Amino acid sequence: MAESGTKTPRERYRAQVRAEIKQHAWEQIATAGASALSLNAIAKQMGLSGPALYRYFAGRDELITELVRDAYRSLADTLRAAAEASESGADIATLAHALRGWALADPNRYFLVYGTPVPGYHAPGDITVIADEIMRMLLDACTALPWDGPATPFAEHLQEHRHWAEGHPAPPAALQRALAFWTRLHGALSLEAAGHFAGMGFDPGRLYAAELDDLMRSN
Repeated sequence: MAESGTKTPRERYRAQVRAEIKQHAWEQIATAGASALSLNAIAKQMGLSGPALYRYFAGRDELITELVRDAYRSLADTLRAAAEASESGADIATLAHALRGWALADPNRYFLVYGTPVPGYHAPGDITVIADEIMRMLLDACTALPWDGPATPFAEHLQEHRHWAEGHPAPPAALQRALAFWTRLHGALSLEAAGHFAGMGFDPGRLYAAELDDLMRSN
């Protein structure tokens, strides 16, 4: 028996093989997209038989789940680390710039979780828990923003349609702010990460910053 906190040689080998499989999976995704992910192709690259590789991942969906889980966990940790390193804490600007840095560091990872859904794939519940952790940080930051304007019709709508906030006590105005930040910043970021601004002659980073500034003024 291995002591607590240690792994046996067999467990270490299994972890190494799983990590190698995931690396090959990311390479496939970069080449042909997540929908084309093939465990048999990965097995061939690694010199394994198909049945041998299935001892490490039961199927395509389990492998995608591991990749999605790793991506969400990486983003959550990145946002939290940025907040802890910032004098202003987990404010909107800190979170927004950390999000952009994370996304552009590995666009394939970004698009796996925020791009077009993989056909036929349905993420398990624990993935939602990590995604909710990320949204909770945004809701906390939006709740901390001052607001003395009148309630908008959409904010009133959100009062009755807030299940996506997973019990967060944010007032309706903060819910609307969070959705505004999330959709507009992801919109600019997705276009930038996909290369749609290439050749247009402006700095996408400045566009992202301008969107953030506009959101801060309007909220």
